[in-house]
This record gives sequence, C-alpha cells and structure tokens, in this order.
Amino acid sequence: MDYARQGFATASDGTRLFWGARGQGPAVVLNDGIGCDGFAWKYLQPHLAESHTTIHWHYRAHGRSGLPADPGRIDLPAHARDLLSVMDAQGIDSAVLVGHSMGTQVALEAYRLAPERVRALVLLCGSYGKVTATFHGSDMLKQVLPGIIDAVERRRGLARALWGRIPAGLAFHIARLSKEVDALSIREEDFRPYMEHVSSMEPQVFLAMLRHAGEHTAEDILSRIAVPTLVVAAERDTFTPAILAEHMTEAIPEAELFMLRGASHAAPIEQPVAIQLRIDKFLRDRLGEEEAPETVRDAG
Repeated sequence: MDYARQGFATASDGTRLFWGARGQGPAVVLNDGIGCDGFAWKYLQPHLAESHTTIHWHYRAHGRSGLPADPGRIDLPAHARDLLSVMDAQGIDSAVLVGHSMGTQVALEAYRLAPERVRALVLLCGSYGKVTATFHGSDMLKQVLPGIIDAVERRRGLARALWGRIPAGLAFHIARLSKEVDALSIREEDFRPYMEHVSSMEPQVFLAMLRHAGEHTAEDILSRIAVPTLVVAAERDTFTPAILAEHMTEAIPEAELFMLRGASHAAPIEQPVAIQLRIDKFLRDRLGEEEAPETVRDAG
C-alpha cells in the first residue's frame, strides 16, 4: 500500500505498531482481517483518502509491526487497545472505524473500550465473534483447531517449513476452484499479497490469533451501539456467512445492511466500486460528510 505519511506507535506493553496514512479531513481507520497487512484496502484506501485522513495499521505480529512484547497478548482486546494507541500517536480523538473480517471484531471491541472515540462503524464481511464456530456454516474448525495448534507446537520447525511452502499462485487457484473467492471478479495480483503475508507469519501465532477470534464475542454490546453503523455482507461468504451480518444489523440500533450479490469474503477487492459508492452514501447521509471529488476510484 502507498502511504504519504507513516510511522510507529507504541502499545501499552511496548510493542511497536506500524501505521501509514494518506489524505486530509475526518479520520478513517482501516482494520485488517487476521493474517492481512492491507491487501483488502487496495482500492478503498486511495478512494477514501480523497476526502479523509485514511489510516491503515498492522496488528502486532503482522507486517511491519513487531512481535508482541507479551506473547500472551494477541487476543481481540489487545488489538483494540493497540488501535486506540495508533489513534493516540496521531492525535486523533475520534474516527470512523472500518473493519474487514476479524477487523469487524477489533472495531466492535474498540467501541466497547472507548465509544466516545468512534464516530461510526463500517463492518465488512465480518462477525461479532465466535468465527470458528460458523466457518462454512458449521463448528468443524472449532473442533479441529486445538489439535492443529497442539501439533504445530510440538513440531514447530516442520510446521514452519511446510507453512511457507505453498506457492501463492497455487493457493489462488485452489481458492477459485473451491469457490472460496469469486472466480469471475477476483484477480491473482490482488489476492497474492494476502497469501505471501500469511506464509511469512509464524504459524503458531496465526493459529493462536484464530483461536482467540473464535473465542471472542462482542454480541453483548450490539444493542448498545449508538453510532451510525453500516454492515456490508457478501452473498457467498463462507468464512463469515451473510446470516451473521443480518443478525448483527438487526441487533444494532438503526444499522444499515448492504448485501453484495455473488461476492465472497474477499469482496473489497472483488467489488470495490460498489463498496466505495455505498460507503460514500453512508458517510454523506449519516455523518454529513462530502464524498471524494472523484466518485469512484478505478479498480482496473
């Protein structure tokens, strides 16, 4: 991703957190999914930066951020506190929080911790929690994950060697054939950065974060959310099924639901123009903010 400004914030436990920013105006903070370092924002970030200070940051143990100073602090509350630390480092009192996948949980948990610092929520292809119990519409991942984690812990060297051996191109073709992504609209060059970043991570860290995401829930605060909220769901999302987005929309007072037909969990890079237009409308109607001078950014 391209940044006009970048730097590091320091978390409460001393972990270094990378951030990058573009644009001027009201603040928007982009929160990734697990294992991501920005691939989902390739088209949305430059569009929002036409009219907003648009900040993207890396979770601890992701991208250019450091490994956690406290290895046990990789749960959702830790990420939410890190988000607030990034805002503090840039003198931002409040912002629109945009989350994709696990970033939805991070944004909701940040609202729990500091609701006065959240102007609005935009929640893309995510859930309020318990994601391993709903993957592909079953709790199979929840059942097998402890065994996988145990095997990785016992054979760390072998696990690390195997983890990084799957070529990004092959992973992309498998994802297309298995319909985990929309084969008609996604491009390999947009998907490749995700696989390359995941393969660079320590597998035990990735899996531990997945376990924490599966144990976390913010369902208890949904009815108390008092800021404008836009929930974006994808019709063919197998990671966080659209029914979860529908429930979240019903539970959050005056939340709006936008359903993307034919899209998968990778909707932000599959249907970027539709998402840009809908977020522009949401910010204009609910916050009175002007849209970018260029209505949409070319998605190529």
